[in-house]
Amino acid sequence: MERPNTGHYELVTTAGSEPVRAFVPAPLPPVPPLAPDGALYRAFEAAAHALGRLDGASAFLPDPALFIYTYQRKEAVLSSQIEGTQSSLSDLLLFELEAAPGVPLDDAREVSNYVAALDHGLQRLAGGFPLSNRLLRELHGVLMSHEGGRDKAPGEFRRSQVWIGGTRPGNAVFVPPPHTAIADCMADLERFLNADDDGLPLLARVALAHVQFETIHPFLDGNGRVGRLLIALMLCAAGALRAPVLYLSLYFKQHRRTYYDLLNQMRHTGDWEAWLAFFMEGVQRTAEGAVETVQRLSKLFAADRAVIEKQGRRAGSALRVHEALMERPLLTLAETVKRTTLTLPTASTAMDQLVATGIAREITGKRRNRVFAYDRYLAILSEDS
Repeated sequence: MERPNTGHYELVTTAGSEPVRAFVPAPLPPVPPLAPDGALYRAFEAAAHALGRLDGASAFLPDPALFIYTYQRKEAVLSSQIEGTQSSLSDLLLFELEAAPGVPLDDAREVSNYVAALDHGLQRLAGGFPLSNRLLRELHGVLMSHEGGRDKAPGEFRRSQVWIGGTRPGNAVFVPPPHTAIADCMADLERFLNADDDGLPLLARVALAHVQFETIHPFLDGNGRVGRLLIALMLCAAGALRAPVLYLSLYFKQHRRTYYDLLNQMRHTGDWEAWLAFFMEGVQRTAEGAVETVQRLSKLFAADRAVIEKQGRRAGSALRVHEALMERPLLTLAETVKRTTLTLPTASTAMDQLVATGIAREITGKRRNRVFAYDRYLAILSEDS
């Protein structure tokens, strides 16, 4: 359905004295209201069902926190790759071990900041802090707290014009609102995030809010990452997920052209229904993929535990090291000792047992400060990244 009143254009003058039309979106919800047809209703139902199944799927694992810890980091890698970083999941885990990743440290640090921003948001929500513009600014401040982000006004809405695509605003693909409109646009968005009287399903609210945030583009940099964090935080804040295990970065990355085409199309035509169909398909596919990942990991952990248990009296220490690798699939011996409370000789012997059975692999080739990987665990999580 097309809507004529998607927003309006304001004429702004850039540093080069070139007049440019910047788009200021109309407040949400859309007017006229959403008009889903039968196919879109079914997409809503399928996405909600997949989301509910995912929320309960972590019960398959011995400790859901194991999956959440590493899955968050996979999302951080994928979301940051969309913005051009080269870090892999292994690079991030090596960085967190204070070992040398295979990419520049700035890339690994940038991805690590994404994890820190997500953790910060979840902690704030758990403490009763509202989903608000202040929280979004805090997320941005954490995200951009690296050397390359210090000149991007961390934690502050922008005070200058930005553009997307092109070499200047005059030939840009899209020019977001002027900085003078940011406060009003974000105040409208904050009201929408916390509204409970418009009858919108949660997933529709999340889908609309994501587009609105990306259209406003309130920060100098990092808008894409904060916009993707907003999806996870909205679902957790509403209680649809007990833990942040739905991440759409992979889906957006795989369908990048369609994603951007739909954003631009919606801004021109107001066809929110086309965007919602795309978003619901992403939720369904992503949730189903995460459930499959949980099931595969559950089988892997159980099979490896059975192999270890066959080793009789030597199994006890090896099982504790295996549990440590389930928590952190890349470990040094020092970190293994810390996590298992075993002595260094005992931890070293137990890790050697896991290497001998093919469960773990030493990846550094060093005699000191060796790093061990739970290869098959990492391989499952790294398939798409």
